[in-house]
Amino acid sequence: MTWGLLFRVRQTLKGSLWVLPVVGGLLGFALGAADPWLERIGIPSGWDYTSGTALAVLTTVVGASIGLTGFVVTVTILVVQMSTNTFSARYMRIWYRDPVLKAVLAVLAGTFIFSYSLLRQVQGVKVPNIGVTLVGFFLGAGLLLFLVFLDRVVHRLRPVRVAALVAHAGRDALREMAAAASHPRQADTDAELERLGSLEPSLVVRSDRPGSIQAIHLDGLLAWATDNDCMLVLRHATGDFVSTGVRTLEVYGNPAHERLDGQRLQGMIAFGTERTIEQDPAFALRVMVDVAIRALSPAVNDPTTAVQVLNHLEDTLTLIGTTPGLTGRWEFRDHAGSLRLIMPARRWDDFLSLAATEIRQYGAASIQVMRRLRAMLDTLQETVLPEYAAAVEDELARLDATIAQEWADSPDRARLQRADRQGIGGPRTLNP
Repeated sequence: MTWGLLFRVRQTLKGSLWVLPVVGGLLGFALGAADPWLERIGIPSGWDYTSGTALAVLTTVVGASIGLTGFVVTVTILVVQMSTNTFSARYMRIWYRDPVLKAVLAVLAGTFIFSYSLLRQVQGVKVPNIGVTLVGFFLGAGLLLFLVFLDRVVHRLRPVRVAALVAHAGRDALREMAAAASHPRQADTDAELERLGSLEPSLVVRSDRPGSIQAIHLDGLLAWATDNDCMLVLRHATGDFVSTGVRTLEVYGNPAHERLDGQRLQGMIAFGTERTIEQDPAFALRVMVDVAIRALSPAVNDPTTAVQVLNHLEDTLTLIGTTPGLTGRWEFRDHAGSLRLIMPARRWDDFLSLAATEIRQYGAASIQVMRRLRAMLDTLQETVLPEYAAAVEDELARLDATIAQEWADSPDRARLQRADRQGIGGPRTLNP
């Protein structure tokens, strides 16, 4: 099994709503089968049940488990509909991975199977006392988890909470990618790439299926290149959609490569139907921007939500802007310092334009969005690395041009020239 296939399996397990409930149901069945041995332990006399009471409890628990499960499914469907209409369809990837949602379904499924299996064990005076007690405990645990789940649903329907979750995932992905790159871009790499451009690769790996590149096994590719004394050039970045048969990777160096090497290298690139945030921090920005511009649509007209999203965009961009090496490619070298792997990467201005352009375009008519966007750019001017400052200056110039075009004859034009971290109505910055 290749690394790419294992990655897709892990993604499927993380995103599947049925895996954990099935495991819970199997555990409930196993516990029901083991109950005769549990009954040998014995319980205090006060915990004894009559057969009628046991049947009533078990029957009630069976119905309650089914009813609660149906209610959880109903709430989930409503959340899917509301989130898709209010936020972004891309946000659903985070929602259906919620461990609490899967845990409550697993406990309820296990309780149902366990209760149902105990019904046939109630025969005359023979009553599974421990089993009936455990059933009540499991139902209570399921009810408690349901309340926790409902609380999370209510809070996660707020746009600011959505932006915070997505921003957190994006920051984690960026830190991992920055740590994986062994060296920032070096000047001698330009000459090396120019030299490779005049050579024919000893092996070309092409995609065997269409899809978005979800992740790349960087350690595996680096180890393979080091062992074979080669250099690998990835032609596409994480997040790119690649059609079948498109060149994805080139091998330069040792010409003794065979078909099996190509299959092994191809297996280190995971393809899927949708981008993921795991190695693609730009996808987190994409989701947040989608939430903001949907709030700015004429049908919704909620600029305050866009301002809240800009808060988290600013925090994420501040981290990106202080990460060195965002110059268009990641370079990976072995322990001896030899270049082994090159892959395309986003530049700082790519991240900045992704985060700001569409919000500026669709929020041009909102005074608070323009003021908050200016405050974000002012903050970035102070915090980003010096080599990234020019891109921030360019974005500020674009903001001024947009305001001049949209608010040319407006009496409020002067107000848009002042940054406001709250959008409108916030306190002025102190200038000691």
